[in-house]
Amino acid sequence: MSVDRPTRGSNERAERDGELAHEVLRSIRQIVRRISEHSKYLGREVGLTVPQLMVLKTIGELESQDVDITVALVSARVQLSPATVSRILDRLVKADLVIRERGKRDRRRVKLALTPAGYERFQTLPTPLQERFVKRLSSLSQQERVALLTALRRTAELMDATEIDASPILAPGEDVKADVL
Repeated sequence: MSVDRPTRGSNERAERDGELAHEVLRSIRQIVRRISEHSKYLGREVGLTVPQLMVLKTIGELESQDVDITVALVSARVQLSPATVSRILDRLVKADLVIRERGKRDRRRVKLALTPAGYERFQTLPTPLQERFVKRLSSLSQQERVALLTALRRTAELMDATEIDASPILAPGEDVKADVL
C-alpha cells in the first residue's frame, strides 16, 4: 500500500500560497487600520464623525449653488439613506452647525443650511480620506481601475461580505451606526 506524500514542489507551492494569503490579509488589515485611524483623527481634531463631516461638507458645497438643500438631495450625494442622513442632521443641528427651515410656500419641505458656526467649520474641514482616494484612483488607467475593482469584489466574496450593505464612506461601521442611534 502506497501513501501519498507531498512532494517537495507541492510543499513549496503551499508555502508560497500561504505567504501570499498572509500578504493579502496584511493589506486588508492596513486598509482597515487606516480607515480607523482617519476616523479617530477626525473625531479628535475636528469633533465630527466621517458621516457627519460628509454631510456638513455636502451642505456647504450645495450652498454655493442655487438649489434647495433637502435631506433627499444630501442623502443622494453622500449615498446614505434619508433616515440615516436625518439622524446625522439631528446631531449637526444639536451642535449648532446646521439649521432646518420649513419652506415658506410648502411647509412640508424642509430646507437645510449651515449656521455661521457651521460655515466656519465647513471652511476648515480636512479633505476626507475617500476624496483623496478617489482622486488617486482616477489617475490610474481604466484597465487598472477595473482590475482593482474586480480584485476587491472577489476579495469581498472570499470573505463572505457581498451581502453586507455598505455606503462608499470610508468609516468604521460603528461610526455610521453611532450617528443612527
